[in-house]
Amino acid sequence: MQTALRRTLSGVEYFTFGFGTMIGVGWLVVIHDWLSRGGPAGAMLGFLIGGILLLPVALTYGRLVREIPDAGAEVAYTERVFPRFWSFGAGWVMLLAYAIVCPWEAVAIGNLLARAFPSTDRFPVYEISGQTIYATRLAAGLALTAAIAWVNYRGIKPSGLLQDVTTFGLIIAFAVFTALGFGRGEVVNLEPPFARPGGVGALVSIVLVLQIVPYFMTGFESVAKASEEAKPGFDPGNFARAIAAAIVAGGVFYVLIIGVVSYIYPWREIVAQRVGTELAFERAFGSRAMAQLILLGAILSLFKVFNGNFVAATRLAFALGRRGLVHTSLARVDERRGTPAVAICLLAAITAAGAFFGDALLVPFSEVGALASALGWLASCIAFLLLGGNHRPARQRILGISGAAVAAGIVLMKVVPAVPGSFGAPEWAAFAGWCLLGWAFWLARPKSSGTRVPAAAELA
Repeated sequence: MQTALRRTLSGVEYFTFGFGTMIGVGWLVVIHDWLSRGGPAGAMLGFLIGGILLLPVALTYGRLVREIPDAGAEVAYTERVFPRFWSFGAGWVMLLAYAIVCPWEAVAIGNLLARAFPSTDRFPVYEISGQTIYATRLAAGLALTAAIAWVNYRGIKPSGLLQDVTTFGLIIAFAVFTALGFGRGEVVNLEPPFARPGGVGALVSIVLVLQIVPYFMTGFESVAKASEEAKPGFDPGNFARAIAAAIVAGGVFYVLIIGVVSYIYPWREIVAQRVGTELAFERAFGSRAMAQLILLGAILSLFKVFNGNFVAATRLAFALGRRGLVHTSLARVDERRGTPAVAICLLAAITAAGAFFGDALLVPFSEVGALASALGWLASCIAFLLLGGNHRPARQRILGISGAAVAAGIVLMKVVPAVPGSFGAPEWAAFAGWCLLGWAFWLARPKSSGTRVPAAAELA
């Protein structure tokens, strides 16, 4: 059975995978929530500080992927210092962080189309948790799932091309409407700068936003999952550069989008009326065309975040199968296209099934995704420290310790009940369900598999 993935990716693709997997459509649909938490200044500072705090994690990943270019990423790093079950656990929770995004985007495409063309909201078929599922939205989600799966099955090269086109398309659209917005707004729209008055209130405003930053900035580490697919002669140092560039660009993107939306339209009204980014621009400019431009950018953003998470999830599932940590069929590679065909089909089926549940039941899993990412980051940073020991330069040890501390802090914010926004019963139930599913996969693994299967990069 062929186990080598096709090698075609360049530094540009690694940047677009890192940045593109991070930036979804939250900037369009939940901007009112960010502003209700922090106000313009609180939200911008929250994302700025959050991006800076995540830099040690990102730079630690940059070192790890340079030393161990393996599609398993967290699995590959932890298996060298922890027992196999813990290595499997690190990969399994990280798989959730990517896999849950795919059905979420399959649902979101219907929401975006309804924003652009309200007449498409027709043919209600059933309700879940009080929310109506429309046949038109469901059909759009299933069609997009099939398209993304088809592109991924065709090869990593068309997946990378899709990522390049949609990422740079978003950046161009973003540059246009941001420049127009800053030329049209008024400073008075930014008042008051924080959602809560006073010095303590300003601090609380920042912290409430800071808490959600990890969820919206997960994705920079997806570069590691495609690291085995770098083109021949690729400089391993470019992995770290792509990760660092992605997280810096992502932080700048979020800060600017919050600033420009608050500048063109009174942010208190955005919160009170739950106004989305495109509607704020439409009202400020009196132009539906402006809203359509922003919706186009959002659709491009949705395509790339769907594609990026699909690639990351399937490569991680492939790596688990290759090691015998789950059924080895997931490690099967299409001989002609060099893609993990079984993993792609499995994720497509999971995504299609999740699309039938709509927004309501996906929310708890999305919250769990933030915890899953933080657990994967924490395991990787600890592995980085243990792998190098005292032989690592002091600067690298400080980097790893800082990354581990940040990741541990994110975990605590989610699991300590006293922290606002920590897990409730639905989130714990979702997390427990994923862990039980992982236990079932672990029990179904080949019992004779006791050693790690080398990565393609090690066999080369």
